[in-house]
Amino acid sequence: MSVELNHTIVHSRDNRESAEFLADILGLTVGTEWGPFIPVVLANGVTLDFATVPAGSITVQHYAFLISEAEFDTAFGRIQELSIPYWADPHRKHPGEINHNDGGRGVYFPDPSDHGMELITRPYGGWS
Repeated sequence: MSVELNHTIVHSRDNRESAEFLADILGLTVGTEWGPFIPVVLANGVTLDFATVPAGSITVQHYAFLISEAEFDTAFGRIQELSIPYWADPHRKHPGEINHNDGGRGVYFPDPSDHGMELITRPYGGWS
């Protein structure tokens, strides 16, 4: 059997708000609540299970999503439409810019719990 990531839990201030935020940006569907989790399923079958946790217990994480050029146009348009701050880099030194690393496009932005979200159209190294 090959090893695949099946799901991960994303700690959130508000699981519904965070799940709906990401689903809205990426054009995905929010799944049915299951226990303390609100799932968002990605195209490769990996599920992000958003869970509300007590204030002060969220460790900020980084989540990168490989998307097509057309999906980038739509998602980036949504980021701009919602006036979400964005950067070309993870250290937030290039605000209001996107990057063109490896011949693609990339952008970083925060989710409602301040996790670092990244959209890229080419994997690091430029391979497809």
